[in-house]
Amino acid sequence: MKRSVYILLSLLAILSLTLSACGQIQGLIPGGSVTVSIVYGSEKKEWLEPLVAQFNEARNKTADGKVIVVESTPMGSIESVRGILEGRLQPTVWSPASSVYIPVANAEWRKLHGSDLVTGNPNDLVLSPVVIAMWKPMAQALGWPEKAIGWADIAELATSEQGWSAYGHPEWGDFKFGHTHPAYSNSGIVSIIAEAYAATGKQRGLTEADLNDPKVREFMAAVEKSIIHYGTSTGFFAERMFERGPSYLSAAVLYENLIVAQETKRLSGQSSQIPVVAIYPKEGTFWTNNPYVVVNAPWVTEEQREAAGIFEAFLLDRPQQLKALEYGFRPADPSIPLTAPLDAEHGIDITQPKTILEIPNAAVIDKIQALWRETKKPVDLVVVMDISGSMRGDKITTARASLLEFVKKLDDRDRLQIILFSSNITTLTPLTPLGPKRQQVLDSVSGIFETGDTRLYDATLAAYQDLAANGDPNHIRAIVVLSDGADTASTQTLEEVMAQINASAGEGGNAIKIFTIAFGSDADESVLKQIAEPTGGKQYKSSPENIQKIYDEIATFF
Repeated sequence: MKRSVYILLSLLAILSLTLSACGQIQGLIPGGSVTVSIVYGSEKKEWLEPLVAQFNEARNKTADGKVIVVESTPMGSIESVRGILEGRLQPTVWSPASSVYIPVANAEWRKLHGSDLVTGNPNDLVLSPVVIAMWKPMAQALGWPEKAIGWADIAELATSEQGWSAYGHPEWGDFKFGHTHPAYSNSGIVSIIAEAYAATGKQRGLTEADLNDPKVREFMAAVEKSIIHYGTSTGFFAERMFERGPSYLSAAVLYENLIVAQETKRLSGQSSQIPVVAIYPKEGTFWTNNPYVVVNAPWVTEEQREAAGIFEAFLLDRPQQLKALEYGFRPADPSIPLTAPLDAEHGIDITQPKTILEIPNAAVIDKIQALWRETKKPVDLVVVMDISGSMRGDKITTARASLLEFVKKLDDRDRLQIILFSSNITTLTPLTPLGPKRQQVLDSVSGIFETGDTRLYDATLAAYQDLAANGDPNHIRAIVVLSDGADTASTQTLEEVMAQINASAGEGGNAIKIFTIAFGSDADESVLKQIAEPTGGKQYKSSPENIQKIYDEIATFF
């Protein structure tokens, strides 16, 4: 073989391996490839991701011989549809947790394009009812399983001054409840729609006129009174509840499959928590039906529609549906029997739910969301911001701009305090209702500049002590700490700060939550994590490029 030919073949082999590693080898296959991008609710990630890999490895083809490549991205259901509506996301397929938000998505899409985003009746992939997860001893104290439990019981517990004492268990303290933020999460919006139905005594046909009844507002306010915080992720509530136990959360709105997953861990010795059970609200609930929507959008080609249909058929085929059982889902295929782990041993009842609520129209859903904003639990929030000299340049500019947007997301009833720290600690605004002072706060934040050293520990402890003394225990109480470096000037030590934080651990989910932001590569992530995690808060790693996204996520807890 001539040397030049050998060199050419060697180069081609190297090129082939490189392109394969980058996922670009499909471009060299006769007939080419077609990509199907799918944005899906993250609750089905463990089931879906291995199937995506299996499908891609099988090199399935369209009728024209093009290899189908599926690219998948897990994302909150409402977050994803907002991205589609705003044009930031252009997937071939959208698979939210449920069909509940489809009427709103279609209404918004019609305003923009004159047509529906979701057409026809999309197939369901896997099923899981929305339930109230509750620790078994607590459920039994309420009369479960002989007595049907529902939203009315939650409202009664939430407003009771006696808390669990009324049920013979003063050691359990107050009732602590959780559901995700309705503006960002499927389980959150399902929760407040179910609350509205329960307040009216209806199971279908909910109207805007129904929501004008004062008893709906009163009922929703009663349920929301026991909330410890909100959030974007149903999975986050599950993790927190199952990690921290009954002192953190008495109950939370989750999906049935998450209870199955937790009980599977407990029964196998991977979790030391007490048993948790699914409460199917007696007033009715919704399915998380995980619809498979090929979006009616101009960026989706006929070729992609064909490829998306082939992938859908693969997911609905019996072997893939059987795999759903392993992850606690009910298969969409009704011919598949519900066997272990879908059983009482894993905390669920396959004869439930008895009543499925009707999805309201878009106008009713919008009005329920507005009503929730008026009745939701307010937050007492202290923002602690590093303005030391190391924050100069892009850091202070983006930190200032993102804080402005964060303040705009808070409600008028929320109470806000802002503390700035460098060599000194300054209160920019005291802990008072935001509504009357909103513009003043925005103007003050706009004038923040950097100077001096870093008194991280002193500022954090001052904020914690202020909030403990002046915060309303009937509000969500939280602190957000942003720092770009290690402490250089405090009189307090980290151990002294942690001693006070840990002293309130007995409050469980009602304790002050601390969210910390490690801003830039010089931030002390380890210290910030130590400060945040014991409180039930969260530590974030950030940079000037993504600080706005971090603040946006933190805002969903309130």
